Amino acid sequence: MTTPEPPPPDPLVDREARFTALFESTHRPLLAYAVRRVTEPADAADVVAESFLVAWRRIDDVPAGDDARPWMFGVARRLLANARRGDRRRLALADRLRDHLTDVVPPPDDSGSDVERALARLSDDDQELLRLVAWEELGREEIAVVLGVSRTAVRVRLHRARRRLADQLAALQAPLKRSAAGGQVMSRWAKARPGIEEA
Repeated sequence: MTTPEPPPPDPLVDREARFTALFESTHRPLLAYAVRRVTEPADAADVVAESFLVAWRRIDDVPAGDDARPWMFGVARRLLANARRGDRRRLALADRLRDHLTDVVPPPDDSGSDVERALARLSDDDQELLRLVAWEELGREEIAVVLGVSRTAVRVRLHRARRRLADQLAALQAPLKRSAAGGQVMSRWAKARPGIEEA
């Protein structure tokens, strides 16, 4: 008498197990990633929920192991970009009105550190790259996955972004003061050294 062969594994059960493991290993860092990029915590929760919806639909495309986290960051980044584009469209009229109010000078913004203000002066791409390094503590290969570019492109862009940040920081930290003798203008800080080394 032969024993019956076991039934084949249920692909739905396997998908659910993979998704559960993905959620358990990535939902906290993904939420932290989103919270730091939106103004309202509820918006971050929406981004995370949508990211996992994408992951469920594309579970077969999700990399295994440590590569899953940067893959999920890449999904969230695209969703955030789509949300920002939608916000920009909704606020287009208000932006146009603000552009016409050239006679109103806003008060200087003294909030935040010099680093935060220097970062705010950079392009969105530079800010995102530096935040992936500093906030998310991703390596170059992981950043390449998030941004959908090569590791070499990440290295070059990161070097340039750090340099631009240093230039902006030096500009913020160099208030001009007049010397007591002769009224000459002198800088309080030396200009940042060129060629900032990469971490």
